[in-house]
Amino acid sequence: MCAIAFACAADSDDAGDASSAEPAPTVTSDAPAPPTTAAAFVVPDGAAVYQQYCAECHGVDLRGTDKGPSQLSIIYEPNHHGDYAYRVAIREGTREHHWWYGDMPPVEGITDLEIEKVISYIRAEQERLGFEQ
Repeated sequence: MCAIAFACAADSDDAGDASSAEPAPTVTSDAPAPPTTAAAFVVPDGAAVYQQYCAECHGVDLRGTDKGPSQLSIIYEPNHHGDYAYRVAIREGTREHHWWYGDMPPVEGITDLEIEKVISYIRAEQERLGFEQ
């Protein structure tokens, strides 16, 4: 919580004399103040998150590499691999299936918000580009 200042009502004797008013009391809390820098309010961009955590294996264009499969493959369409499957794979890793690149390790250091952003980005790109057969 941040500090909250309350204005004191001046009594009728000093209503016109602001210089004689007592300072407003301050109420504080033991909780830390929220961050005030502009960076603290930045919401990650899904494309940037994908490039940071996923592109090395799944390709900058989502079309895969020699380390991981294309996210435009028809096997990753939402009715086969839903968003929940993405969440689990990103957080916990997943065993090799539908590909021959080995097991996918968990993605270290990614936040829940970044996971949601990257899934939204992948889904938007799948819709925009279509699926490969």
